Amino acid sequence: MVKGAEAGTTKRRGRAKAPPADSSALPQERLLQAYRDMLLIRRFEEKAGQLYGMGLIGGFCHLYIGQEAVVVGMQMCLQPGDQVITSYRDHGHMLATGMEARGVMAELTGREGGYSKGKGGSMHMFSREKGFFGGHGIVGAQVSLGTGLAFANMYRDNGNVCLTYYGEGAANQGQVYESYNLAALFKLPVVYIIENNRYGMGTSMERASASKDRSKDGAPWNIPGEQVDGMDVEAVRLAGERAVAHCREGKGPYILEMLTYRYRGHSMSDPAKYRTREEVQKMREQHDPIETARKRLLERGQDEAGLKTVDDDVKRIVAEAADFAQSSPEPDESELWTDILVEAR
Repeated sequence: MVKGAEAGTTKRRGRAKAPPADSSALPQERLLQAYRDMLLIRRFEEKAGQLYGMGLIGGFCHLYIGQEAVVVGMQMCLQPGDQVITSYRDHGHMLATGMEARGVMAELTGREGGYSKGKGGSMHMFSREKGFFGGHGIVGAQVSLGTGLAFANMYRDNGNVCLTYYGEGAANQGQVYESYNLAALFKLPVVYIIENNRYGMGTSMERASASKDRSKDGAPWNIPGEQVDGMDVEAVRLAGERAVAHCREGKGPYILEMLTYRYRGHSMSDPAKYRTREEVQKMREQHDPIETARKRLLERGQDEAGLKTVDDDVKRIVAEAADFAQSSPEPDESELWTDILVEAR
């Protein structure tokens, strides 16, 4: 959940009705915050796509549009000290952990004000302060790294949990199964989150994977898992709490397969001709995570004026981030020689 200076304040007008007696339902204020966090990711990614089209963002750029409920719902389950690590589709994860939109956007444009001082770009941003240990460009590499973070938590006995995100395509990598084995052997506090958006680059999961239920991939090591509606932030949060509690209680790793969908291509250079427009439109109309949250808020008593305030606040943050990303100076040439060596003592 986004916190700090950018979280802002949202005042509701009128009295909200109590949420229904449903264990999966979030309290109204938390659902409103989840709506805001998802909307921030959506608008940020849309703006990043625009800047890429203008030539202001170079290299690769993988947008998270459509998958916002996954990271926002999971972030609700964490406590200070927990860690997040993910793949190259990482901007949404950064924002959900509380990293500032302006710093993320400035890194995309290669500017001095970016989180990696303009040297990392889209795939290589980190924030130890926010517990974000990077997006990683090598497919599946972050799974073994996340397992290592969980090993450190176990070794230090600090009670922290590491959320390790990867896609259904990366789930076929050998290092993923090596990680499962080690995590199960040492009962490491790691939640493996498979963001199954149906397409690994340009190939559907149906054609590329013999496993049709990736939540069961840990069965040989007795790692429990479950499939989750990754387009429903409340369903994600509920499953996430079960998984995180399992890890925090010392019972070892847990797998969550989030059934989600990306609206855009694999990256900005992908025209996504391997699927129909009708398929994408159907997902947008029937399963959009932000629109679902919006409808629930209104059904539970939220007024339109309050949602308009949230929308305006998000637009302001994204506009300011885009301005900062274009006005922040490019890094000095001397930056080529910084942050390349850490001396351990």
